[in-house]
Amino acid sequence: MFSFLQNSLDEIKSLGLYRENKTWDPLDATHVRDPEGKTCLVLASNNYLGLTHHPELINAAVQALQRWGTGSGSARLITGSHPLYETLERNLAAYKSAEEALTFNTGYMANVGIIGSLMTKGDLIFSDALNHASIIDGCRLSGAKIIVYPHCDTDALKKLLQDTPLEGGSSRKRLIVTDGVFSMDGDIAPLDRIVPLAQKYGAILMVDDAHATGVLGRGRGTAHHFGLADKVDIQMGTLSKALASEGAYVTGSSKLIGYLTNKARSFIFSTALSPATIAAANAAVSLLSKSDELVQQLGANAAFMREKLAEQGVKTPDSPTPIIPIIIGGNREAVEAAASLREEGIIVGAIRPPTVPAGQSRLRITVSAAHSREELAWTAERIGLVIRNEK
Repeated sequence: MFSFLQNSLDEIKSLGLYRENKTWDPLDATHVRDPEGKTCLVLASNNYLGLTHHPELINAAVQALQRWGTGSGSARLITGSHPLYETLERNLAAYKSAEEALTFNTGYMANVGIIGSLMTKGDLIFSDALNHASIIDGCRLSGAKIIVYPHCDTDALKKLLQDTPLEGGSSRKRLIVTDGVFSMDGDIAPLDRIVPLAQKYGAILMVDDAHATGVLGRGRGTAHHFGLADKVDIQMGTLSKALASEGAYVTGSSKLIGYLTNKARSFIFSTALSPATIAAANAAVSLLSKSDELVQQLGANAAFMREKLAEQGVKTPDSPTPIIPIIIGGNREAVEAAASLREEGIIVGAIRPPTVPAGQSRLRITVSAAHSREELAWTAERIGLVIRNEK
C-alpha cells in the first residue's frame, strides 16, 4: 500500500535532493559540537545578532519560567494570553512605529493566517516570484487570484496592476505582498518603487520582514530602511531569527489587528507560546530599542565577509544583508561543497530545489554579529579553496 513512499524517496535521492535532520549541540551563538565531538563554526543560522545566548534573554526566560510555568495551556482567546503578551505586543508596535501588534506561533502561521483571512475569492494578489513558501501557501489558501510578478521587477508589477482590473466592484481587494529581504538571495525588495504603485492602484501592501527584523533600518525592518514605515499597511516578521526566540508578529493599524484576532485561523486555533518564549523575545526587542550597536556590527561583518570572499575570487551579490549566496548550480555539487567545508569544521547550508530554482543550487552563507573577523577571514579562505576545487 505504501510503496509510493519508497519510490518517492528513491527519486528524491537520485536527484540529489534528499534531506535529513542532523543533530548539533549548540555551544554558543556561532559554534556547535557535532555528534563526533568536533567543534564547528556555524554560518548557516539565522541567529543574525547572536542573541540566543545573551544573558538578558536567558535571564528573562528563566524568570518567566519560574513565575508562569512551562506552557501557556491554552489558545490566547481562552486563557493562554499571559501578561507578557501585552508587554511584547506593545513594545513591538512601538519598535515598528505601528498602532498595534499581534503575535503568531511561527512565521509560516502568520503569513497563512494574515493572507488567508484578508483575501478571498474574487480578490487579486500580486506576489513576487521569489516570495517565501509561507506567502505562496497563504495566497493559495485564500482562494484569491494570484498574479506572480518577476522578482523585484516593478515595471512588470506596474503593467500587471494596470492590465488586471478588479471584478465585482468596491468590495474586492488588491494585495501586493513581498519579502523585505529575500531569504535565499539576500537582496532587498524595492519598497521605494512598490509603495507608489500600491498607492496609485489602491492595493494593500504587505511586507514579510522575517529576514529584515534586526537587520535593516537600524533593526526595525525594510520599511524603516526606506523611510516608509507609515506607508506599508502590514509588516510581518519573526521572533525566531535576529530576535533569538520563537514565533512571529504582525504590526499595523488597530483595525487590522482587531480583524486578524477575530479572523486569522492560525492565530485563533493555536495554543499560545510559552511565557519563557515571549519573555526572551521581549528582552530582545528591549535591547534593540535601546541601541542598534549589534545591528551595526552585523552590517560591518557582512560587508567584511563579502570583501574577503571577493579576495578569494568568489562572486557574491552586492547587498548589505548578512545572507550571502554562492551559486554552485548542480544539486550534488552544492552538497559536496558543503560537505567539504563541514570536514574543515565549517557549517553552511547547501540549498537546493524546491527552495531555489532548478540549476540554482547554492551555498547559503549567513553572517552573525557574533562572528569574529578572524573566523570570517578563515572561512572565506576555506570557501575559496573549495569553490576553486569544484571548478
